[in-house]
Amino acid sequence: MEGESVTEVQKKISEYETFINEKLKKDLYAVHKAQDDIYSKTAEYLKLKNVIQMIQTLNLKGDELKSQVDLGCNFFCQAKIQDTSRIFVCVGFGFFVEFTLDEALKFIEKKVEHLRRNSEKLGRDSAKIKAHIKMLLEGLRELQSLGELKTTPQYVW
Repeated sequence: MEGESVTEVQKKISEYETFINEKLKKDLYAVHKAQDDIYSKTAEYLKLKNVIQMIQTLNLKGDELKSQVDLGCNFFCQAKIQDTSRIFVCVGFGFFVEFTLDEALKFIEKKVEHLRRNSEKLGRDSAKIKAHIKMLLEGLRELQSLGELKTTPQYVW
């Protein structure tokens, strides 16, 4: 009788460990990866905002400007911008929209705020997953101590 309950406890312990390692930890990794992606997108938008503000501060609207353009994988080439009064901004899903500099700044503010809210939501999701992991680990400790108690001999004095 006692042997069956010990194996049942061991089976439950194994199931919980599998759930933690194969489900919760993978979910936590995915949330952290999504949060990192949001942080990198936010950084790109903030860099663009700084460039636009510099163009406005130096009053380069309409002037020609030389720049380095990233073609991908950190491969840069030199480019000439004929008219700095308008700019193409990635709005998501691979679509670019032509904006005036003021319109672009407004869009960037809204986009950064949207990304910030998404990042906060992912932070809350991460905290929930960590709490579930901690709760299950506490449950595992209790199950393991129950298994140990049932295997140790009981003495009556």
